[in-house]
Amino acid sequence: MAAQTAYITLDEAAALEGIPYKTIQKRANRNPEDMGVKRVKREEGGKDLTLVSVNSLSKQARAAWRERERLRALAADPEDAEGQEPVKQGRPWYVDTDIDWYMHQYSDAYYKGVELGNVVREFLAYDLDERTKHAEQFAQERLGKGARTIYRYAKAYMEALAWQDKMEKETGCNYEYFRILCLCRKPRDAGTFPSFAPEVKQTIKNIWFDAGFAGNRGTREMLYEKLEDIQQLKGWEKIPSYQSVVRYIAWLMEDEGMKNAHFLAANGIRDYKNRKMQKKRRDTKGLEVLEIVQGDEHTFDCWVTVRAKNGKLVPIRPKLVCWIDTRSRWILGDIMCRDANAQILKQSLLKLIYHDAGSVPKYLYIDNGKDYTAKEMIGVDRKDRHDQEAKDEHFAMAFDDATRGFYRAIGIEDEHIAMPYEPWTKGQIERFFETVCSRFTKWLASYTGTLTGSLTSAKVNKDIQRMAEQGRLLTLEEFYERWTTWKLTKYSEWKHAELKKAGEEYRTPLSLFENGERYFKAPPAKVQATMLMMKEDRVRVYNTGIERRGHYYMDEDGELIRHIGESVTIKWDPDDVTSIYVFDQKGRLICEAASQELLQFGTVSDDVLKEHRRRQNAQVKRDREILKEATTPFEELNAQEGIRREVAGMDGLLVGRAPKSNTVQFPDSRHVQQNYKELKKERASSRYMSAQAQKALERLKTIGEA
Repeated sequence: MAAQTAYITLDEAAALEGIPYKTIQKRANRNPEDMGVKRVKREEGGKDLTLVSVNSLSKQARAAWRERERLRALAADPEDAEGQEPVKQGRPWYVDTDIDWYMHQYSDAYYKGVELGNVVREFLAYDLDERTKHAEQFAQERLGKGARTIYRYAKAYMEALAWQDKMEKETGCNYEYFRILCLCRKPRDAGTFPSFAPEVKQTIKNIWFDAGFAGNRGTREMLYEKLEDIQQLKGWEKIPSYQSVVRYIAWLMEDEGMKNAHFLAANGIRDYKNRKMQKKRRDTKGLEVLEIVQGDEHTFDCWVTVRAKNGKLVPIRPKLVCWIDTRSRWILGDIMCRDANAQILKQSLLKLIYHDAGSVPKYLYIDNGKDYTAKEMIGVDRKDRHDQEAKDEHFAMAFDDATRGFYRAIGIEDEHIAMPYEPWTKGQIERFFETVCSRFTKWLASYTGTLTGSLTSAKVNKDIQRMAEQGRLLTLEEFYERWTTWKLTKYSEWKHAELKKAGEEYRTPLSLFENGERYFKAPPAKVQATMLMMKEDRVRVYNTGIERRGHYYMDEDGELIRHIGESVTIKWDPDDVTSIYVFDQKGRLICEAASQELLQFGTVSDDVLKEHRRRQNAQVKRDREILKEATTPFEELNAQEGIRREVAGMDGLLVGRAPKSNTVQFPDSRHVQQNYKELKKERASSRYMSAQAQKALERLKTIGEA
């Protein structure tokens, strides 16, 4: 028969026997007659090709060879191959199955297939006659089933051997696991749902993923009810059962990976970006301490009391304005307040620079809120805050504090503004606020639950007004003291998990802040910082002075009168309305103007009227003197005053070390630079007048004793 006259190569024989090539080669060399060895010349030349007879192989190998030949014949003529019965076309399911996935999903079935493989190999080891004679008994003893079952297993096993040989030749990989999977139960095809018509499937998707339906938290019962209405409307004969629809939805959500799409439809793009959108971690270890700080405001989840203008204690939620160092996670510039604004933000930054750090941070990561992005803070309009080209062009032309903004005026190089509704870009400070809630505010009796909790159970119902009347709430000052104690004793020593993940040597925020590599930039002079804290505006000067929110301002020396009809810049302290600073159009200090008392109609006190007359007369006198000097001829002017000659180069002849002083930034504010001389004159004049006053007191004391 074909098996008696067929010859195969040593490679094929080794694969059918399941033994190494060297073994079958040695066997052919020892027993060439038994193996039916035949030498054939290669068409391409070279060493002769060694073939062995198929009939010399084991029964198992011969059966595998016959199955392989049958598959080859079927591939050439699927209707009939050498009289064999037709079989189903296509590859067996296990050929395209991932073995690791199957072992994980169906571990019991896999190990049952291993045991069946041992039984089948034992059955195939019998001679053909004995196999036929004892098949029924063997199947009953080993499997508890009939002979038909063992023959079915044997056929599947032989087919798997043929597929193993075929795939190994094509890919060069090992496919021995085919011998096991061929005896395992085929996994059910998930997601086919044959009873579902395509129109029904799409309709279920349309309902389940509808934005309105998902946003209202529509249930599966609601979906099936709607599906029944559509069935009547479209005249469908039948629809799947409720249980089948539920399984289909579960398959869509889990197996098809449509869960995130449903979340997007139900919650909108804002929550989707926050909870589901992929993000990347940042390498904070590459930063220096104070290179980047993140700023934000936080409303506490508890209540304290503040005293209103009428003297009554009012309960409020305190707000925290603070900054967190991106490298160390240490909290800086923390200020408690009732309502945050740009002025509070300035105070927070100055506290960071002068009190907490002693240095100006390099970059800021700030919130998108109006306080952080006000024009007085960033120097440009809010609408241009994300336009880097517009900002660069603006700052290239900026020359004073008003156009540069507060951040750059104190020495910060640049600020990055978070996009609206994307808090994860400054996630460190957002996560810190969560830590504050769980580790600090929950210990307070006035805690009422998180403001941003999505569940009603996150709220704690308490009668805050009654607690305030009973005096059970802390004041804002007492709350700040407790906060400072918690920050310095608890948070400072807390081993931060993110610092451990980053591989930092110092694992607590305070220790890393104090010992890590540090960015340093000297802070500006305090006189400049004081000036920057003031509000700024452009006003017009009238002959009655400057009007600002119901107050009229005029200086003592009449310098402001020279600018009547002009627009000037004023700076003032929001907490002090008694005086303002006035600057001309070139940024030079004109004067400090004080709030004036208005003249009343009718009877006016002599002192007020006399002072007003004195200022008027002084103004006329000064302008006459200026007019006289302006009209005096040059020769007469030189004769009156003489020509002054000064000797230059007499300072700084001795070599020595300059006296020590605290390091500060050289003031780059034009207001401060141009007004240093005026400030020095005022200080010198003040020291001179104090000395004269002291001498006068001593003389009066001497006269009194005499």
